[in-house]
Amino acid sequence: MGREQKLSELLPGEKGVIVRIAGPTALRRRLMDMGLVRGAEIEVLRKAPLGDPIEFLVRGYYLSLRKEECDHVYVVRV
Repeated sequence: MGREQKLSELLPGEKGVIVRIAGPTALRRRLMDMGLVRGAEIEVLRKAPLGDPIEFLVRGYYLSLRKEECDHVYVVRV
């Protein structure tokens, strides 16, 4: 596997596996409640023209996150 990087650094069409979630406890819990847990595969579907929000496919459903939230999720590209 590759090196760890922020979820927001992936480009549309790329996939990654979540390795950790950083940040305040409330934010981490909210992201985990949305299915962003260690070991989950996530695919970037598209980014808005200014890069915010970003749409993902994770665990079979579509999820849109702000870039600021994505900066707390770390993945390894697959």
